[in-house]
Amino acid sequence: MRRAYRLLDVFTETPLAGNPLAVVLDAEGLDDARMQAIAGEFNLPETIFVLPPRDPVNAAAVRIFTPGRELPFAGHPTVGAAALIAHLRAPQMLAAQDLRLVLEEKVGDVVCVARHRRGQALAASFTVPRPPREASAAPTAEEIARRLGLAPDEVGFGAHRPVVYGAGVDFVFAPLASAEALARADPDVGGWGADNGPAVYAYAPGDDGVHYRARMFASGWGIREDPATGAAASAFAGVVMRFAPPGDGDHTLVIAQGVEMGRPSRIALGLEVDGGALTAATIGGPVVIVGDGTLDL
Repeated sequence: MRRAYRLLDVFTETPLAGNPLAVVLDAEGLDDARMQAIAGEFNLPETIFVLPPRDPVNAAAVRIFTPGRELPFAGHPTVGAAALIAHLRAPQMLAAQDLRLVLEEKVGDVVCVARHRRGQALAASFTVPRPPREASAAPTAEEIARRLGLAPDEVGFGAHRPVVYGAGVDFVFAPLASAEALARADPDVGGWGADNGPAVYAYAPGDDGVHYRARMFASGWGIREDPATGAAASAFAGVVMRFAPPGDGDHTLVIAQGVEMGRPSRIALGLEVDGGALTAATIGGPVVIVGDGTLDL
């Protein structure tokens, strides 16, 4: 059977930057092992498979695989698939207005908005489907430093300290004292994500309109380093609320990732805060179509 796919770059306005994604548009009939093998064949950080929805009101059911495992939820596949599905199925409507669509993921239904952007790249955002929550005890600063190839005094800044948070997928959040320390962090030392454990999301203060700089390592998931990690940014909403909470209102934080890989990405993390509590979080960014083809499977 011939199955159409598209290749996208997500969280960038520019082809060959951001986070690459394969979207298999005709995935009905593929079993788990076949999907995992296809994800390994593409060998991108993630591949997303589009299936008929269980509820016909929704746009699609989707499944997301890294080269090494299935994920119940991931950010850049969600953003990329939402933008692409709207572009392919309702191009005239998208040319005139934003479009709301729902993707059925293993984490649950994810509400997305494909953005109308005349003369610009596609774009989409989604509402984080689960409230960020602390998941387990974090490694010590000394252990994180050892596993990143850094000195212990380079872990932590301001009120930030290591924690494990998740919003569908758990991550070790490792605050680093500077962008220079972040640049020296070694993706090959720590064995992050082994045995389906959490990956590490190292972050540092940003500048020039960027609130935070970040890197994500998950060799145990088949991802040495990820250029942009929307699932981690989703959970990071909880980290921000714990260590540097903004006041009531709507806020947008810009996270730069992938710089050290030569694939710069910008993730927009939206926070809605009321009474000092996080009431909603969103993840969004642009999407570029860079290729298409078919799988003969």
